[in-house]
Amino acid sequence: MERKQFQAESKRLLEMMINSIYTKKEVFLRELLSNASDAIDKIYYKALTDDNLTFNKDDYYIKIVPNKENRTLTISDTGIGMTKEELETNLGTIAKSGSLAFKKENELKDGFDIIGQFGVGFYAAFMVADVVTVTSKALGSGQAYKWESEGADGYTIVEAEKDSVGTDIVLQIKANTEDDNYDEYLDEWTLRNIVKKYSDFIRYPIKMDVTKSKPKDGDDKEFVEYTEEETINSMVPLWRKNKSEITDEDYENFYQEKRYGFDKPLKHIHLSVDGTVRYNAILYIPEKTPFDYYTPEYEKGLELYSNGVLIMNKCADLLPDYFSFVKGMVDSEDLSLNISREMLQHDRQLKFIAKNIKNKVKRELETMLKNEREKFEKFYASFGRQLKFGVYSDFGANKETLQDLLMFYSSKEKKLVTLAEYVERMPADQKYIYYATGESYERIEKLPQTELVADKGFEILYFTEDIDEFAIKMLLNYQEKEFKSVSSSDLGIESENKESEKEAAEKEYNELFDYMKNVLGDKVKNVKVSHRLKTHPVCISTEGEITIEMEKVLNAMPNNNQQVKADKVLEINTKHEVFESLKSAFEKDKEKLDLYTKLLYNQALLIEGLPIEDPVEFTNDMCKVMV
Repeated sequence: MERKQFQAESKRLLEMMINSIYTKKEVFLRELLSNASDAIDKIYYKALTDDNLTFNKDDYYIKIVPNKENRTLTISDTGIGMTKEELETNLGTIAKSGSLAFKKENELKDGFDIIGQFGVGFYAAFMVADVVTVTSKALGSGQAYKWESEGADGYTIVEAEKDSVGTDIVLQIKANTEDDNYDEYLDEWTLRNIVKKYSDFIRYPIKMDVTKSKPKDGDDKEFVEYTEEETINSMVPLWRKNKSEITDEDYENFYQEKRYGFDKPLKHIHLSVDGTVRYNAILYIPEKTPFDYYTPEYEKGLELYSNGVLIMNKCADLLPDYFSFVKGMVDSEDLSLNISREMLQHDRQLKFIAKNIKNKVKRELETMLKNEREKFEKFYASFGRQLKFGVYSDFGANKETLQDLLMFYSSKEKKLVTLAEYVERMPADQKYIYYATGESYERIEKLPQTELVADKGFEILYFTEDIDEFAIKMLLNYQEKEFKSVSSSDLGIESENKESEKEAAEKEYNELFDYMKNVLGDKVKNVKVSHRLKTHPVCISTEGEITIEMEKVLNAMPNNNQQVKADKVLEINTKHEVFESLKSAFEKDKEKLDLYTKLLYNQALLIEGLPIEDPVEFTNDMCKVMV
């Protein structure tokens, strides 16, 4: 019996195949089952043009037979089979794909497509097998042939006996090693799980003898095991069914079956697109945040199928980061895959699908916001932070996509409102969209800086998350209305005092404030009269782009060796009784003024939630006042 050698490049590719091309050994079964499905498809295609050939789908199936005793795993199909020449061409030359050639020669109808196009998937079998034997009888041929190989050393082809048309592939499973447990590929439950994971939606039955148990002779306490042939794949995926036939319960069950989450999804989106790129998708908007969602360990992505066969568990390229909460799957016949099917060869089709998904998810969220406000607020409680990150990231490139979905707590409405709702209510004389930052709504309401804006009757948005102000800074404006922090040194609000009166007040107390500025040194950029305070004696405002809240967030970041400082301005309420004490001390007791100045500054820091530089000194100063 002559042993034939693989071509040099094929031998090298086979060595790569066994050692490095596939990331998981279990995918060998996916590849062999996909090839078996192709073989049955080919009979179907021939039946479309050959009047002498009929195709009854019930007659076609794939069978998996594990044999632990002999350490063999057999995959049989009732497909078109291969002649001796086809065995030599398709299996003797790696990457010479019979499926690809068949696809080019035949017009594909009824949405069916050949899964395998690259001619290397078969050789994944050598990752788990020492010897691979293929016995095949071609349609219309009276003689069967057996192809056998132990790997890179070559192969043999001899005549064989086989009663029916089709192909039997027998794998002599490797012995276990310290690193690999090959026994699992002979285990019934492992095989079922692999089929469920990768090949559940192959359109033909995948059968296997399944071990079951039943009571022995009517005795409920004693059971006897028996085997029964069972179809272990679903065959018809949910996404290929008519939408009118699918209930909400079906979609929820699919969500649970695929383990997309332990919650109940708020929304599902079913896409069936037949255009430049054909694809089906079922997408879910979850209700609750996964426990690891806001951690580096979280992996975004959708399941990616090619013609019903799972290619990737998490295809990150299908979702933008700001929609990374979306769960679900995409199935397309038009993807260009690499030889292992585990990576995309070209990304043009994927980019097209990803763009459509992004637009569809955005429209769905906008519809939910408009028509199902309570449901949207549930979503926003879990994933609003991610939308804000989306606005901030990539230098604001996505702000137009996301700005209408943002919500913030309103000082007037006492609930979450959109930016559009805020702007719609703005009085004619209001120039800016005002916001205030703090740890909680309750803390913000007590901020001295809010007094003037609230007194004017203007609505204030409350920012309580560290990302809020960064996102707004990137947004810059909304409907041509700029954002303005209530802590800004210039609020853009005309005071009841005339400008001349303001200048007079500032000039009158200029020496006092210069003295206080010298006491505080570089802790503040300036000390000045406050035109915003009504009842509070003091507050801190800021100049420039860095605000108090941004200072806190940036300095709390890990590995931040250089402390960020906002340009702080200490504002003094000259109408508060405390100011009389300041004036008196300035005239009579500079040492006491130093004490008052430091106390007021530290009080302003505490109001802002900023740390006091020297708590011991602060408590000592408090004691001095009490003596």
